Amino acid sequence: MAIQKLSIIIPAYNEGNTIHLILDKIKSVALTNDIEREVIIVNDCSNDNTEFAINAYQHANPELDILYFKHEVNKGKGAALHTGISKATGEYLIIQDADLEYDPFEYNDLLKPVINGFADVVYGSRFMGSNPHRILFFWHTIGNRWLTFASNMFSNLNLTDMETCYKLFDTKMIQGIQLTEKRFGFEPEVTIKIARIPKIRIYEVGISYYGRTYEEGKKIGWKDGVRAIYCILKYGLFKSK
Repeated sequence: MAIQKLSIIIPAYNEGNTIHLILDKIKSVALTNDIEREVIIVNDCSNDNTEFAINAYQHANPELDILYFKHEVNKGKGAALHTGISKATGEYLIIQDADLEYDPFEYNDLLKPVINGFADVVYGSRFMGSNPHRILFFWHTIGNRWLTFASNMFSNLNLTDMETCYKLFDTKMIQGIQLTEKRFGFEPEVTIKIARIPKIRIYEVGISYYGRTYEEGKKIGWKDGVRAIYCILKYGLFKSK
């Protein structure tokens, strides 16, 4: 499939120290077939220098197409993604965290199944392939695998990493889904809902993972895991809209 533009959605909360680094990586990626890129940053009411860092970067790098939006109150990662998705104009969009855990140089790996005409949705899995993975938390890994297993039971998919950040979607398709989860419940909700689309083609590719510790800025916690379980039941078992 011919793709003219890729929208890169970045939810940002207190990422003033690193967001310029991820933008540098995005700017330097040579996308397959000279695909254009637009970067949509949604600042979820950060209380650090995130806004200043973004504005400074825009001023210094006008060649990178950056669209900036800000929530006046903190709503959560899911809500920031809702805003970003609604503003996307590329044929496809990808979700990119503002930290350095995921590598934009792997965008082309996720785009390949779409460009070759096989996929509508591509997930980047941290649990497959031979790319580098930082060794961190045992119980986080167990939790991620269990949540993926539970999600697969209700979606009838065989994903290895439902909780991954890297998700590539057909823009019109994802814009046509009613998404309601405002925090980390976004991941199971969107996965279960896309799985219900008739004849949807979902692929997975292996990606790198440069995880952070909590001291380095990691934000997800056990309460988000509990919410994910609730969302799997809500959108899977009860088929909630």
